[in-house]
Amino acid sequence: MPGGAFKTQDNLVVDRSPDGSTTVRFKPVPAASTPFAVDDLIERYEHAVAAGEHHLVLLSGLFILDILVTHPFEDGNGRVARLLTSAMLSEHGYTVGRYVSLEQSIAESDDAYYQALLDSTHGWHDGAADPWPWLGYFTSVIAGAYAVFADRAAAAQTPGTKQQRVREHILRHASATFRLADIRTALPGVSDPTIRLALEQLRNEGRVRADGTGRSATWTRTNTATFE
Repeated sequence: MPGGAFKTQDNLVVDRSPDGSTTVRFKPVPAASTPFAVDDLIERYEHAVAAGEHHLVLLSGLFILDILVTHPFEDGNGRVARLLTSAMLSEHGYTVGRYVSLEQSIAESDDAYYQALLDSTHGWHDGAADPWPWLGYFTSVIAGAYAVFADRAAAAQTPGTKQQRVREHILRHASATFRLADIRTALPGVSDPTIRLALEQLRNEGRVRADGTGRSATWTRTNTATFE
């Protein structure tokens, strides 16, 4: 099947247990109905946006929910939905996805993602689904991304040397467990040797510990770490 083509066979979204058994999570729109369903979804979304009666973030969330339930492609539906999420939000002025990976945020909360999706698919085919579990999750991801962006902006404005900025970010803004790459992303313009120097100093002070070596290493703030 060429890339981008709609599915040609009906599909199911299932959970696979360690013993190999499967449980149907939900039944997407049949393949024969998919082109109409997608066209209808786009038309209804554009009409709702033009009407201006509902918040654009909620409309975007509802569009993504319907795309996920329609499951229009043989594979890659989740990836398409995440790309659409960033594109739609950016179109409406919510550009946080340029600076914080929404895809990573979703991946880090996959249990909540699947639970919200499951809760909001019951009765979908009968028009009786409750969208709010999904919308609650959707908006929480966006709010979390803006919180991360705010922390990074605050860290970037911290006075002092670059090494001091690294220390400030690790002790006040970074996640409890993080990688060197996370610090690099949060503090653009700070070199890896400077980050490693700050990490080594914090480890010698007992404020962080390293788990693993090389690129796969993670760092964790210890209970003895205190804010400066």
